[in-house]
Amino acid sequence: MKNLLKYFIWISFIINISPLSHADTLDDLLQKVMAERTLQTKELLEREKTFEKKFNQRKSLLQAAKQELKKEEILSEKLTKTYETNEKELTILEAELQATVGVLGEFFGVVKQVSGDFRGHILHSLVSVEIPGRAQWIESIATKKKLPNTKELRHLWFEIQREITELGKVSKFQAEVISIDGSKSIQNITRIGGFNLVSQGHYLTFEEALSSNSHPTVLELNRQPARKFTRYISDLELASSGYHFFALDPSRGSLISILTHIPDLWEKIQQGGWVGFVIICVFLFGLIIVIERIFILHKEKQKILKQLNNTDQIIENNPVGEILISYKENQQIDLESLELKLSEVIIKYLPKLERGISTVKMLAMLSPLLGLLGTVTGMILTFQSITLFGTGDPKLMAGGISQALVTTVMGLCCAIPLILAHTVIVSHADRLRQILEEQIAGLLAGKIQDRNKPT
Repeated sequence: MKNLLKYFIWISFIINISPLSHADTLDDLLQKVMAERTLQTKELLEREKTFEKKFNQRKSLLQAAKQELKKEEILSEKLTKTYETNEKELTILEAELQATVGVLGEFFGVVKQVSGDFRGHILHSLVSVEIPGRAQWIESIATKKKLPNTKELRHLWFEIQREITELGKVSKFQAEVISIDGSKSIQNITRIGGFNLVSQGHYLTFEEALSSNSHPTVLELNRQPARKFTRYISDLELASSGYHFFALDPSRGSLISILTHIPDLWEKIQQGGWVGFVIICVFLFGLIIVIERIFILHKEKQKILKQLNNTDQIIENNPVGEILISYKENQQIDLESLELKLSEVIIKYLPKLERGISTVKMLAMLSPLLGLLGTVTGMILTFQSITLFGTGDPKLMAGGISQALVTTVMGLCCAIPLILAHTVIVSHADRLRQILEEQIAGLLAGKIQDRNKPT
């Protein structure tokens, strides 16, 4: 009995019946169990109906899912075929893309290289003085990370073509010029191609832009080259067409800068030092004597020619007139005495003709000696510089070498004209002396002829 009760309790727990739910007797418990069983049976039937209903629904859903799966399998097969076709086309397009990218990459590299080179050219170009602001745009093309568009490529081509065109033109424009004292002014500038800038009869130079955002600066030269180079500038500035002479610097200012360092005449004279100034003084002194002698000899020649053209009338203050007067006064004396009397006029007149000629000769001989003195002095200074500073810096020896060479040239340049002038003066004096001697010889010959005539 106890085992039966224990079994019943376990069954009650299994069927979710509480054996202690207000059951006073076994009959009550049995009834409660029967009632509970009936209730559970009803619930099980309802659950079976619900399950069958849900089973039919899930079966319908399964059929729909199978149909949908079949559709998706058909779509998958279609997409697989499309994928394989697209994969083949994609392989072909990728090959074409690689070829196109290679060509465009090379083209992009060429554009960047050309833009970079052209930017450097623009920064150094004289055309940028007239047309500023181009380098900044060219730099944007050169530093661009992607291929420029058609408009940018056309602009790049236009700038290159414009630069080529402007390099062959003579153009006039206005720009700011910085003078030697630092003041700025707007001037009319003439640009000769890509070589030179000139304004107001002077050459100009320019400092290139430091970056693409800055502008080139136009400057006056600290010193202009020699006149033989600048004398054509004014004509070129005033011209509007045609051909004109111009001293062109193909190095865009480098040669002009070198020519400005060539010393002028005064600087060369200063290089000669005190010896050079002595040579100049000697030359000027000799030149004064030469001019005075030429003037005097020319004046005496005119007097002599005037007397010779009018022998009937004796003109005083000329040697021929004095010879004629002496001849008339001494016609009665013998020939030897008459010849001496007439020669006395020549002897008296010769100092006036030959005065200063020996001085010119002496100065002509002295000038090369002074030049040699300057040469020796300059070489001494050069050797002193070498002794003190060595031969490392040629500029330290330049002063002595300049004096050594310049004084030699100055001495020769002084001596050669003086020698030529001396020759000219001597020839003029000899010519006048010859005229006087011819007149004396003629008078004596006439005297002899008159004495030899039969009476």
